[in-house]
This record gives sequence, structure tokens and C-alpha cells, in this order.
Amino acid sequence: MARAGGGPTITQVAEAAGVSRATVSRVLNGRTSVDPSIGARVKEVADKLHYRPNLTARYLSTGRTLTIALVIPDLGNPMFQTILRSLSRAAEADGYSVLVAEAPSPEREAAVARDARRRCDAVVLVSPRMDDLTLDDLVEQISPVVLVNRRSAHPRISSVGIDYAAGMSQLVTHLEGLGHRDLLYVAGPPRSAANRERLRALNALADADPTMMLRSIHGGSSMADGYRVAEQVLDSGATAALAFNDLSAFGLLARLNEFGVDVPGDLSVTGFDGITLTRFAVPSLTTVAQEELDAGAVAWRLLRRGIEGTGAEGSGDSSDADSSRHVLLEPQILLGDSTGRVPPSRIPAASARPERTAADEVALEDKPLGWVREGRDWTLLHGGVLLSAALTGASMAPVHSPRPHLHPVRSLAGHAMTVTNPVDHRHHFGVSLALPDVNGTTYWGGRTYVEGQGPTLLANQGRQESLGEELTENGRDLHAEVRWRTHGGSDVLLEQRRIGAYLLPEHRGWGLSWRSRLEADSGAVHLTSPATRGRLGAGYGGLFWRLPTADETRILVEGGQGESHAHGSTSEFIVVSRRHGDDWTSLLLVQDEAAQGRIDPWFVRVMDYVGVGTSLAWTQPRDIPAEESLDLRVRAAVLDHLVDADGVAGIIAAMPA
Repeated sequence: MARAGGGPTITQVAEAAGVSRATVSRVLNGRTSVDPSIGARVKEVADKLHYRPNLTARYLSTGRTLTIALVIPDLGNPMFQTILRSLSRAAEADGYSVLVAEAPSPEREAAVARDARRRCDAVVLVSPRMDDLTLDDLVEQISPVVLVNRRSAHPRISSVGIDYAAGMSQLVTHLEGLGHRDLLYVAGPPRSAANRERLRALNALADADPTMMLRSIHGGSSMADGYRVAEQVLDSGATAALAFNDLSAFGLLARLNEFGVDVPGDLSVTGFDGITLTRFAVPSLTTVAQEELDAGAVAWRLLRRGIEGTGAEGSGDSSDADSSRHVLLEPQILLGDSTGRVPPSRIPAASARPERTAADEVALEDKPLGWVREGRDWTLLHGGVLLSAALTGASMAPVHSPRPHLHPVRSLAGHAMTVTNPVDHRHHFGVSLALPDVNGTTYWGGRTYVEGQGPTLLANQGRQESLGEELTENGRDLHAEVRWRTHGGSDVLLEQRRIGAYLLPEHRGWGLSWRSRLEADSGAVHLTSPATRGRLGAGYGGLFWRLPTADETRILVEGGQGESHAHGSTSEFIVVSRRHGDDWTSLLLVQDEAAQGRIDPWFVRVMDYVGVGTSLAWTQPRDIPAEESLDLRVRAAVLDHLVDADGVAGIIAAMPA
């Protein structure tokens, strides 16, 4: 007989499955005392008949609602949404539903939790902000309960925590490796236990290293909070800001972008939580990832023990019981583009140094110069001072065509000679070999020029992957084998790349030699540029060097000066001189005609941004037949003075072949 409310009854399910009503009840209530084969048959019949238990009747007979409550501070925070998703999936697999309650203020948390417990079998309390005494009193009233991101002094209350000390240590170690010694913590809500733990971890790290400066300002947990304190962050003078969480970091990035601040060129920014949106930030955010830890599923495992009375508190070994009740998850750093080397402006300027003497020149030449491995990357050091870094580019966003590149590059006096991921062209990364079109794949990044349509964002961004690097015995020549792959992962080119370094003490500078051999080992290769498809003057694609802006920029090539004279010229050399207040720096690029068998036209930009490069397909496509190769050889001098036409020949003569 059907229920008054319609639908099949438990009796009909029992008859169809050939079992008793009690057996159906045990199976559908999640009891494990029923033979698995019988349980599977009962569930199959119940699904076929579309049977749904009468929840009111079941609650009256069992005392259970098969519902748990999740109490969180903010429904809009993606981190809490991640915990909800993880908890729901785990609980639903065991037949439980999840009711979500938001506690908009610390004062309301206890009342919300008690109200939720009256309607549910148990509670998961996430990041409670109430004081310790209130919390300890509350957990006894609403047990079974599991705390997330907080631990109670009550000995029998389970908790799931995040090892904030480990997360902060990873962030600080990463920033220290980039040269940062002046850090600012943009704190979260004062009543947040997570905020207190993160600040405690940072203070411990600072206390252990007297060379580190750590300050903090009150921020908050929302994007509006990060946006609001951006001016305070800038006024602090810190080189890196560690935001309480990813949301406040997003707000900070947005406001810094409005101010025209280059992140990470002027200031590095980190978040904490690792929510999915971090990779969509501009630039992508360096953070500490928690999402993969599945904290919600861990909380459910502990909570179900409490519901079923099988928790660790019944264990005879108190230490084992404590470790099983309190789970500490260790997050992992997630590197993005929002962190970089400490800004060169924090290095003493050349103008503050005394005039050089002949003895100084000898000392300059005698200081050790060479590449040193740093994780997967390499740094070029001169007497322990950073001149450049060779990065794999593995963390670059796919839309930028990830590629190995040099950044930063600095003069001997500490002036910045490269910029990466700038606001005007996000796909510009220091010094790199970037080609706009190789067999239809772009290794330039960003949009592709489509004839009759203009720059268009296509799903054709390839990537250059360094297969490994080797250092020569002299320590100054870095050889890398780089595989060029399409958007879909197919092989296109194999590049043999060698980057050498040398000093030019008599010219107050140093230099690089870039040698690349592009081998068409996977079939014929066809190189084009926007200019070959109708966009006049846009023949870019080759070795491209993106420089920061300056107070004044001058361009010099054989027989003339200025962007209009240099753009498209086939001069053996090009000089980009930039003024910074009273100081000048110069970049001299020289193409090795004998080695590469040609002089490629120069691509030059000064008005919109400062960037120069060689062009492999200036007005006509270039082909590399299968199993053949194309050589590219460029030498560079980085100098701390203005270079005029009369001085070029002497500098070139001093540059090693």
C-alpha cells in the first residue's frame, strides 16, 4: 500500500527485494551488519522503485537526521567553498547531507552553531573567531563536532589544522632566495586564529634571522581590505608583501595596478590558501595551496567516528588517540608571477659610489664571475652580486607561451636592464627567444595577428621546455637543450642554446653572448611574422630584449639615431642608452654576421615601450628544411654610461667572439 504522501513504501521495497522491512531499514540507514550482496540488491530495488525514506519517521525511530551542519564565517570566500565541496562529497558517499550556516560575526557564531546542532546530527565548525573560553564551552554543547583551522583545549574534540608555520616558511624561503630582506605582513582579522598563527610563524622566522626586517599592518580577509591598504603597503617601503589570504592579495594587486606599480618589478606580492582563482590573477599569484589537502574529507572522517562512537577517545594509548583526533595538514607553495627578484632600486645607485681608479678596474676584473644553480634556475653572480638569472619559465601562464628567459639583468651598478610581464605587454619576459609563428604555433605569447581580423587570441600558444642545462668548466658558459612544443604537445624544434658571460672592465660593464641553433628535427619548419601577413612594420620575432622605461631613451645604429632610423635597419649593432636621473646605462647588441651568415633587421620600439630584437621573418617567411638548422648569434654589452657613435667600435673590439 502506498504512503499517504504518494510513492512506494518500505514494505514494497522489502517484498521486491525478498527481504524483511528491518533489513531494508538497516541498509538504507547505512548499517554495516547486512551482507554486502543483500545490501546491493536492496539499494538497486529502492532506486528502481524511486523509493525515498520518510525522513520524519526515520528521525523519530533512529534519532538521526543523517544531516550535518557546516558553520563558516563567510559564504563568499572560495576557501570555505572548497571545504564545503570536499566535505559534501565525502559525507554524501556515506548517505549524509550537509546543511550550511553562515556566521556573519564572531558574536553570532556560538548561537548559529547551537541552532544548527538542534537540526543536525553533528557540526563542522570552520575557522571560529570566538575566544577560547567560549569555544571550549560551546564544543561540549554541540558535540559531536570537528573544528577546522582551530583547536580546542577540550581533550576529546577533534580538529583539522593547516601547518601555517610550514606554509609561511616556504613563502619566506622563496622570497629570501629572490633577495628580499624587507617583508611586510598584511594581517587578517585580529580575532582570526589563522591570522595569529601565521603572524606567530613569521615572527619566529624573523627572530631566527637578524638580517630580516618584518613589519605588519592591519588588513583583513576580503578583496576590499587588500584594495584599501595598498597605499600603506607602498608607504612601508617593503620589497615584498605577504597578504593574509588570496582574496586580500587580489584586492592589493588590483589597487597596485591602478597606481601603475609593477608587480613583481617594484614589489612582490604573495597570498595564502591557493584558491583556484590565483592562476587567473594578473599577474598570477604566488601563494600557499590548501585546496589539494581535502580538509573537508578529513573532517568528515573524524566526525563520522564521533557520530558512530568509534573515535580515538576509546583508544588505550592516549598519544595515539591524540594524533588521530588532531590532524595537521602541510600545504605546499604554488609559484606564480607575482614574486620576483628584489627591485634594483634597493641596491645602492652608482652615483653614490666614489670615482673609479685603475686599481678598481683590476679588482673588478678579478672578482669571480659565473653561473650558479638555484633550484631549477641559474643565477649569474659577480663577486657574489646578482647580474642575471636564467629562468626556466615553467610557471608562466600558458597564454604567454612559457619559455626560458633571462630576468633580471642588471648593470654592474645595479640598474635594471630587463622587465617581465609588464602591464602594457604581459607576454614580454626579459630576454628570450620568442617567435610569433612557427608552423602555426606562437612562441611569442598573447594574441596572434590574423589577416583581415587583427590581433586575435587563439588557442595556439606553444611552450619551450628546457630539457636540461650544463655548465662549462669555466663556469661562465651555460648550455641548455630546449624542446619547442606545440599547444597540443607535439615536437616542432630542438634548440641548442649557449649563454656565455664575460666582463668588460675597461668599459665599466659586462656582457653576454647568446648562441642558438634551431634544429628542424621533427619535420620542415615555416617561420612567419605579422608583417608577412600584411601588418606593416611588425616583423618581430627572434631574440627580443624588453627594457624598463627611463627618464630618457636614445637609439643608435650605423649611420643614424632614433627609432625610425633603427627600426628595420640591418646595422651590425644597435645601442639603447637610457638615463636614470643623472646616471646613464647602455645596452649594445651586436649580430655576428660571420657565425649566423646574415644580419637580420632590427625590431625597435621606444615610444610605447622600450624593446629591441632581431627579426627572423621581417617581410618574408623563413623556412628550415627538415633535418637542417638555423643559427642565431648575438652578443650584448651592459654598460654603466652613455655610449656614442665614437665609442661603439672600441666596445665591440673588447667583446669576445
